[in-house]
Order: sequence, then structure tokens, then C-alpha cells
Amino acid sequence: MAKIKLTKNELKRQKDSLKRFERYLPTLMLKKQQLQLVIRQVEAEVRSKRLERDSRQTELQKWIAVFGEDAGIENKIHMSELVTSDGNIAGVDIPVFDRIVFSMETYNLLETPLWVDNGIDALRSIIELDAELKILEMQKERLNDELRITTQRVNLFEKVKIPETKEHIRSIRIYLGDQQTAAVVRGKIAKKNLVQEEIA
Repeated sequence: MAKIKLTKNELKRQKDSLKRFERYLPTLMLKKQQLQLVIRQVEAEVRSKRLERDSRQTELQKWIAVFGEDAGIENKIHMSELVTSDGNIAGVDIPVFDRIVFSMETYNLLETPLWVDNGIDALRSIIELDAELKILEMQKERLNDELRITTQRVNLFEKVKIPETKEHIRSIRIYLGDQQTAAVVRGKIAKKNLVQEEIA
């Protein structure tokens, strides 16, 4: 425990600190709960997007296998830009997926199998889901970092600062009470000595 001054001014300062800590703690706890809720929502969305992506990939693989032709659709479409915006959840800046800009390679419609256009659309949706998953993972990482920091602060206030400040207040009150009692006793002794001197 830090060394504190045993004065009325220090008592007031400690009481003010305690009020501030007790006022700030509920806000931190609320932020912690909000972050936990949002993290659970993001995790549920990640699971949903992964299932959707796996489902689409399975469909695409079956479809390509049916036609048995390698049309090289992976080479016909490329992601040229991932467009995101900034969001804010509980004071945490997070990236938000907006869209993907694709660049397409031109191909000869007469020499390419008929299913390639649909295959490119399916591949585009898989690439978009991959990008959304990447952004969701970034969101989750930032939210988890903020949750860790907020939890540390809650623990600091709850388990260290508030009990420490209460103990300081108790120590100062005891000391000041003892000083006041000693002053009263000294006063009575001095008065008794004065009365005895007057009698003598």
C-alpha cells in the first residue's frame, strides 16, 4: 500500500477518488457487457458465413465435376479492390465490409463452355464471402483486444483501486479520531493542572 498523508485534505482527496472510481466502474462494466455481446454476435455471423461459404464451394465443385471441363474460371476473375468503411462499437473502431470490386478477363464466348458465366458468379460469391470473413475476423480481433483492456480496467477498479482507497479512508479516519481524542485528553489534563495550580 502506498504511503499516504494522514490529514483532512488527504481524507477529502481519497473520498473524491473513491466517488470517481465508483462512478466510473459501472460504465466500464456496461462496456464490458456490450463488448461480450457484440463478440458473440460477430462469432455467430462468422459461423454462418463459413457454413454458407462451404456450402457454395461444395456446390461449385459438384457442378464443375458434372461438366468435367477445366475452363480455368479462377483465372478469369480477380479481386481488384476490397472496399470497407469504418464502424464504431462501444468506442472501438472496426472495419465494416462494403463490397468488392472485381476485374474480369475477357474470354471468347464461342470457345468457352456455357456454364462458365454461372461458375464465375458462384466464384465471385465465394470470394466475397472470404473477404467478409476476413473483415469479421479483424472485427473480432479488435473487439477482443478492447474487451481484454476493459476487463483489466474493471479488475483494477474493483479489486485494487476501490478497496485500496477505502482502506486509506479508514486509516486516515482512525488516525484523525485518535488525534482528536488525544487533543481532548490533553485539554482536560491541562485544565486539571490549571485548576490545581489555582488551588495551590
